[in-house]
Amino acid sequence: PVLRDEVLEAFSGRRLEVFADGTLGAGGHAEALLTHCDIKRYIGIDRDPEALRIAGERLAKFGDRVTLVRGEFAQLPQVLRSVLGRSDGVLDGLLLDLGVSSMQLDEGNRGFSFSRDGPVDMRMDPSAPLTAAEIVNTWSEADIAHIIRTYGEDPHHRRLARSIVYNRELTGPITTTAKLADVLAAAIPAKLRHRRKPTPGGPARGSYTHPATRAFQALRIATNGELQQLEEALRVVPGVLRPGGGRVAVISFHSLEDRMVKTAVRAWEKERGGVWQVTRKVVMPGEEECGVNPRARSSRMRVAERLEEDEVFERKKNKYARERDEEDDD
Repeated sequence: PVLRDEVLEAFSGRRLEVFADGTLGAGGHAEALLTHCDIKRYIGIDRDPEALRIAGERLAKFGDRVTLVRGEFAQLPQVLRSVLGRSDGVLDGLLLDLGVSSMQLDEGNRGFSFSRDGPVDMRMDPSAPLTAAEIVNTWSEADIAHIIRTYGEDPHHRRLARSIVYNRELTGPITTTAKLADVLAAAIPAKLRHRRKPTPGGPARGSYTHPATRAFQALRIATNGELQQLEEALRVVPGVLRPGGGRVAVISFHSLEDRMVKTAVRAWEKERGGVWQVTRKVVMPGEEECGVNPRARSSRMRVAERLEEDEVFERKKNKYARERDEEDDD
């Protein structure tokens, strides 16, 4: 799992009676945390039944310390009430590892990656009604351009949307990821493609991002309502953490997610009063991890903790004192 050591560092040596993993995936973080931390009850949540099956086999050795629930992390209070009978202030630890898992990317039949041909599906929950194919083959050019611009932050969103609509009208529905990738690649001439920055374990200097990369991300986010899920989860997180030490770690993989998390943490400090950021700077993977696992290079982690009311008062007092001193220095 990405940022494994950093996640362990965030939670090691702490009281962890009850821990929730809102994005269980294949159970990599869960296995590490249960092995190295004294967690009495680990609640793993995922909306992908295949992920729950794989994680269940992986975590079976931990016995009744583990409870697996099929659901969405945006429904965290409801899940906690169903398992524990209540949700307010019950969690000592919470992990949210956002985005698509390596397991899902590696399965071509899920349609998440253009490097493996498969149906244009992209659903994290196979029972969900909306597929990426429906977006690609039935939505208007304007709506497709909008999601590629908003969720993919691609400056060529209009070109890409136009190519999708043109090709589906010319040759029929776009049903495979290979065809969709070709349609998107044909829309962007080489001189307009995004030049990638060389990074440890990443692309070589002068290489280009595949034109389908951001569009696939945008389609996946739209299909699964990922940002809406995150927005709702960030709204309820402060209430489920234990006052006086309940801690949350959020791992994101693109700027849209990270901005939302950063904004939420700042709002918690100002408005909610009880949740403060532990890591003042975002936590990033080291060169060694990026070399071993190139997918980790875009990961970012932020950690926050819910404090007692007297601790909040002291923090705010010290913060205002520092701000006044800085103003006096100016």
